[in-house]
Amino acid sequence: MSRLVVVTNRIAPVGEGGPPQGGLAVAVLEALKEHGGVWLGWSGKIVETLPDKPRIRRYRNNLTVVELDLTQAEYDTYYLGYANGTLWPAFHYRLDLMEFSRPNLDGYSAVNRRFARALDGLLQPGDRVWVHDYHLIPLASELRALDISLRLGFFLHTPFPVTQVLLGVPWHRNLVEHLTAYDVIGFQTDRDVAAFADYLASEKHGQVGPDGEGEAFGRKFQVQAFPISIETSSMIKQAVDMEDSPQVRRLKAALRGRRLLIGVDRLDYSKGLVRRIRAVERLFAVHPQFRSAVTFMQIAPATRGELHQYASIRSELEQHAGRINGAYADYDWMPIRYISRSYSRRTLAGFYRASAIGLVTPLIDGMNLVAKEYVACQDPTDPGVLVLSRFAGAAQELDGALIVNPYDFEAVGDALAGALEMPLDERRDRHRVLLDRLKRWDVTVWRRAFEAALAA
Repeated sequence: MSRLVVVTNRIAPVGEGGPPQGGLAVAVLEALKEHGGVWLGWSGKIVETLPDKPRIRRYRNNLTVVELDLTQAEYDTYYLGYANGTLWPAFHYRLDLMEFSRPNLDGYSAVNRRFARALDGLLQPGDRVWVHDYHLIPLASELRALDISLRLGFFLHTPFPVTQVLLGVPWHRNLVEHLTAYDVIGFQTDRDVAAFADYLASEKHGQVGPDGEGEAFGRKFQVQAFPISIETSSMIKQAVDMEDSPQVRRLKAALRGRRLLIGVDRLDYSKGLVRRIRAVERLFAVHPQFRSAVTFMQIAPATRGELHQYASIRSELEQHAGRINGAYADYDWMPIRYISRSYSRRTLAGFYRASAIGLVTPLIDGMNLVAKEYVACQDPTDPGVLVLSRFAGAAQELDGALIVNPYDFEAVGDALAGALEMPLDERRDRHRVLLDRLKRWDVTVWRRAFEAALAA
């Protein structure tokens, strides 16, 4: 059987001990252990001088892990500069926050070229290569330039922007041409597939047929939606195991019988956190029966703190949370708990299970696995309600949630009141539909679907 070679921006910790954190890492390791193969990516280390060769670690199940370091200049240009300063805001419809420079683009291209050279010496005839996310869009072109003709697949975890947004990105034609160097191009939703097809057609570069067969820039490829999922059975077990854990007992003791609303996100402008806080304010302002009866806990650990956009989000979020607490708090009740530290997935599973509402309201998101994790962690006999943004990719699948427009924070606040008053029978019915979907399409089914397309 041919090997699978996976390339990601960052390598998750791999060892013989406990499970890795995150659905993608679980899926990657599961696939590599099933087939044997290679996982290549950035080690997370920034070094002054690059080593002569990448670090190669070999594990059981014929698994090889290859780690590449970055220099400070590469980190600044490839990672912070172009990947997260240009592509991330553009792919999340924030051209106003996009920053672009030629040195950053050059650094992005150079690191992709170095990834390709590192792969070149490791590949074997018959290997299938699966590349992940916006950091590595040019990798297929760099591999083709090295005369590598293996099957190459790409999966984009973020949204793919509509044509009028993508046209605002300098070098957009080159980006799309790089994508078409892959044999299989995977997106999160049919909406993303349609945006990609529209760009090719409207810019007269090529076309994608109804069956997903595409042709552009002299190449043929397959385009398809593969909505990423979670390890559903594992999340259910973790939630049950953590139900009476010390962390959950502490949380419930602090709540003193109040119902919990929870949001869990990276601190990012795409997550709609300020509007979410204002929706909670609307709940308390217009529905006073929930004052002192409900607490909202927002967990939002900071990431990419080197970028100034993220510092301003944190400041604005803290100001709104403080203002609302000042207006509504009582001597024994704090309406909003804003926490900027991270917790393990096991602890979060227990927190999800203890929550009456999961509030997931990104302004746009490729998928949003928090929504799926929240559903999996609920007690089927007394489940909470998922309130979900229509602009999250997950909304295309989880139609048993309360679907809201995150830009209309007043409507979201009213939806929270409706969720808190929802009868038990309706909550059970909605949860049953949502959980059935997650059991049928978990992360293993997702990765096997992509693997089948890549092997076709």
